[in-house]
Amino acid sequence: MVYRNLTLRTVALGLVLVWLAGCAGPAVQKPKVAPANPALALKFTQEGRQAYELGRKAAAVDAWKQAVSLNPEDAATVNNLALLLQEEKHFSEAATFLETGLQYSPDVPQLHYNLAIISELYLLDLKKALVHYRTYRKLTGAEDKQVEGWIADLERRLD
Repeated sequence: MVYRNLTLRTVALGLVLVWLAGCAGPAVQKPKVAPANPALALKFTQEGRQAYELGRKAAAVDAWKQAVSLNPEDAATVNNLALLLQEEKHFSEAATFLETGLQYSPDVPQLHYNLAIISELYLLDLKKALVHYRTYRKLTGAEDKQVEGWIADLERRLD
C-alpha cells in the first residue's frame, strides 16, 4: 500500500512538473517597429495578400509582419495579420499585434472586436475582452444583439 501511494505521488508530481514546464514557454515579444516607411510597407502588404491568396500562409505572415513594422498605423494589415495568426493558433502573438495596432488606430472598431474575441475565447482574459467589446459597441454605435449578449454574459461571469 505504501509503495502504491508513493507511485501515485510520483506520477502526480511528474504531471505537475510537466504542466509547469508548459506554462513557462517563451514569452511573446512585442512587435518591433522600424522607422516608418509607408511605401515599402505597402509593398509588403501586397506581397502578404498575394501569398495568402496562394495559400502560402507562412509567407503572408512574414510579409505582413514586415508591413506592420514599417507602418503600424495600417489597421487593415494589422487586423489581417492578427486574424491569420489566430487561425494558426498563435493567440498571444495575435493579441499583441492587435494591441500595437490599437496604439496607432484606437478608433478602429474591428481591432477592438477581434482583440475581445481572442482575449475571451483563447487567452481567457475576460476583463480585457469586456473592455474591448464595450469599446467596439461604443465606436460602432450600432445595436448588435450578439455583442450585447456577450457583454452581458461577461459582466455576469465577472461579478
